Amino acid sequence: MSSDAGTEGVRPGRSAARLDAVDRAIIVELLRDGRLSVRALAERVHVSRANAYARLTRLMDEGVITGFTAELAPHKAGLGTSAYVSVTIEQNSWRSVSARLQDTPYVEHFAMVGGDYDVLALVRAPDNEALRHVVLERIQDIPGVRATRTWLVFDEARGRGAQWETWDD
Repeated sequence: MSSDAGTEGVRPGRSAARLDAVDRAIIVELLRDGRLSVRALAERVHVSRANAYARLTRLMDEGVITGFTAELAPHKAGLGTSAYVSVTIEQNSWRSVSARLQDTPYVEHFAMVGGDYDVLALVRAPDNEALRHVVLERIQDIPGVRATRTWLVFDEARGRGAQWETWDD
């Protein structure tokens, strides 16, 4: 197995270097409030401003933190219809299908998955008509897409996610 730069301290079977308690504390605080200043972040995690800035820069450079964004309430933002769409694709078409899905309006997230389907996409649209257009006229028209299946979302809630505060490697 080759040793890549940036993966020092990686245990076998792991894809990323271990985060220490301060790195995890930074992640916790930024997940709570991504608009924190570096000064406030440093105060909350009990390190110097220079240390917080250096760690934040390293976490971004290593791709641990990939960006900062606002969280929206889809219904309040005009996206009243949500659905999960499973997509069956032709063998070896993932790259081209993925590129087209990235440019498809209202596709919020998608992933290649194992199981009965190849791709699972979350689509958030203003209404059923827009959802219908996305699925039947945009996604199904992508070369390499063989079939789709759509599940309407009636209600949703966020899970707890990773417990960064107590995560112990």
